[in-house]
Amino acid sequence: VVSMKSPLSSAMQRYGGRQIALPNQTIYINNLFDKLSKDLLRSELYVLCSQYGAVLDVVSMKSPKMRGQAFVVFQHLTSASVALQKLQGFEFYGKPMRIAFCKSKSDAVAKEDGSFVPKHKRKAVGGIADFKQPQQKKDKAAQEAEEPAAVEDMMEEDGAEEQPPNKILFLQRLPVEVNEVMLQALFKQFPGLQEVRMVPGKKGIAFVEFENDVQANQAKDTLQGFKLTPTNAMKITFAKKN
Repeated sequence: VVSMKSPLSSAMQRYGGRQIALPNQTIYINNLFDKLSKDLLRSELYVLCSQYGAVLDVVSMKSPKMRGQAFVVFQHLTSASVALQKLQGFEFYGKPMRIAFCKSKSDAVAKEDGSFVPKHKRKAVGGIADFKQPQQKKDKAAQEAEEPAAVEDMMEEDGAEEQPPNKILFLQRLPVEVNEVMLQALFKQFPGLQEVRMVPGKKGIAFVEFENDVQANQAKDTLQGFKLTPTNAMKITFAKKN
């Protein structure tokens, strides 16, 4: 069962006066063909999603409010992220799937990590994050023209001089399992997101670009020190321009 936990659960945290939805091992799927039986829908989704990683559970309910919807619980966060990216808009029985990360941790995941709380001891709160497709990447020439300075120059010691505000943020101290889809899910909640770029061969760092420096600064101030995992607090600075 997918539980709807407190807004301050591991999958939903409040920073800078706003709720921030985190990438989750559970994905929420809607716009599904609602004439399938519950068992057939679960079976079809299990087979479809298992190609991206181990699936712990598939939850679908036939109540009028839940028709055409399902939750798929993956064992690993990276699997859920890849499935969301690859299956977004996938034609399933003639209808494009709409997928988002679930805002709450599923019971299956909670039982695995030891944080499970019986249903009668928790309050249920609803809500599913709206998913917005990230904008298409710029062409290579445009990207290279705005590329920040060498990564080695960016990785400065704490206390180093802050770069002047600009529209590109430099992220450090990211957990190794983080990928572009996870970061897009986090930063798309701020207006003006243009692109998320991981750095090939460099773990724990990434660049996030906005339309302007005001939008970048809003995301920076809100997510500074944000914990993607209990041990990884993001460090965000403005990128150093060439």
